[in-house]
Amino acid sequence: MAKRDYYEVLGISKDASEGEIKKAYRKMAIKYHPDKNPDDHTAEEKFKEAAEAYEVLSNPEKKERYDRFGHQGVNGNGGFGGGGMNMDDIFSQFGDIFGGGGGFDSFFGGGSRGGRRVRKGTNLRVKLKVNLKEVAHGVEKKIKVKRHIVADGVSFKTCSTCQGSGQVKKVVNTMLGQMVSASACPSCGGTGQTIDKKPDHADANGLLLKEEVIPINIPGGVADGMQLSLSGKGNEIPGGVAGDLLIVIEEIEDEILQRDGNNVVFDLYASFIDAALGAQIEVPTIDGKVKIKLDPGTQSGKILRLKGKGVKDLNGYGRGDQLIHVNVWTPKQLNKEEREKLESLRTSENFIPDPGKSEKTFFDKMKEFF
Repeated sequence: MAKRDYYEVLGISKDASEGEIKKAYRKMAIKYHPDKNPDDHTAEEKFKEAAEAYEVLSNPEKKERYDRFGHQGVNGNGGFGGGGMNMDDIFSQFGDIFGGGGGFDSFFGGGSRGGRRVRKGTNLRVKLKVNLKEVAHGVEKKIKVKRHIVADGVSFKTCSTCQGSGQVKKVVNTMLGQMVSASACPSCGGTGQTIDKKPDHADANGLLLKEEVIPINIPGGVADGMQLSLSGKGNEIPGGVAGDLLIVIEEIEDEILQRDGNNVVFDLYASFIDAALGAQIEVPTIDGKVKIKLDPGTQSGKILRLKGKGVKDLNGYGRGDQLIHVNVWTPKQLNKEEREKLESLRTSENFIPDPGKSEKTFFDKMKEFF
């Protein structure tokens, strides 16, 4: 099923302020919170949908990509943004949306999570080079990543400091009476568990540095500098959830074809003879070489279009075109015989420039194609 527009999900306009986005999400989170709607699958999905929308729209960089490219702009490989977000992610990242330190749990009186805080491992960032053909069609790449994982054989025990609650409470006497404050347990970091046993080859936190080969689906239409995200493929953390793998696209410039948005531009240098008499000329495209027809009398500056030979649109709206800019090549050196032949044609009526009103200027041609 197609995803709903994030602005529609939160019930806000595209020019909503940061405060309005947060307020709208808070309202949705209260309405569909799992503790308020136990065993209601529909409410849980709406809760996740609102959290996904807020994750994107509250982040200026992701919001800009979403406004330009829609869901594809923030959802490479099924989820560069909120896609695939689970409940632990939501409570970990947005638990403070209600203000104070208590987050969702304190707002709803503790709920079913017992005050434990889900910790998240650190993110990893890698650069991935892609060429024009890969950008045009999309491609699956496999990359090697070194990341920290929880070693096999690591076991946990209930934290003796907080007795598994994940919080420590402090009673303070004030003029208004006793006040109780709660904070994350310093011994377990709020997870309620500490390491009991670990293998010798693991570090003090029960982690190993492991190299993995991870497949990544690069959607067609990505651009240089765009960032994709794979949820859960970053560094792991004992008792928590893994961070994300962030992939920064580095587009390699093609030596022959130039990219202009979803279009591809090729400069064709045609000989004076081919331009005058017409010819079949072979030109390169992203998909290989094709033959095009050059009509007799083709003028320098003419733009030919090959429909659907450009870059795939990131939002799935087909492909761009290849635009061929014709440059009529004037010989720089002539031998005696060539010079004499051309000299004899200098005053010929058909060789005297006469553009007439039907000939379009360069700017007219650009307006026509763009």
